[in-house]
Amino acid sequence: MASASAPSHPQLAVSAAIFRDDKVLLVRRARSPAKGFYSLPGGRVEFGESLHAALHREVDEETGLEIEIRGLAGWREVLPANGGGGHYLIMSFAARWVGNEPVLNEELDDFKWLKPEDIVGLKLTGGLVEVIAAAQRLI
Repeated sequence: MASASAPSHPQLAVSAAIFRDDKVLLVRRARSPAKGFYSLPGGRVEFGESLHAALHREVDEETGLEIEIRGLAGWREVLPANGGGGHYLIMSFAARWVGNEPVLNEELDDFKWLKPEDIVGLKLTGGLVEVIAAAQRLI
């Protein structure tokens, strides 16, 4: 979701809390925004693209996973920080793993399948615990 210069208007993005058995997939961002933080796979919605189509595309591009979307788990707004950065509205969905094993693209450098109660102690993006809890209720 990074660009050479931040856009002058909010960007719509999607993310997926992907559950496999009783574990959720966390990925670590390899570049800004949120470099070094564990989060959910996802990214920007392209013009004319539905939220579900964007989510399937982003999950495939970032992880190679096939998913089944179960529902909207919540949303989060990320405002520009003092040093710049983008303004994002992230729609987070609950999803179930359907197939493939994670193969990360250059935007990510690590992944973990963890039980939601085991994510404490990791460097997490803001609001992640609440989104995962909401998503787990939809699975």
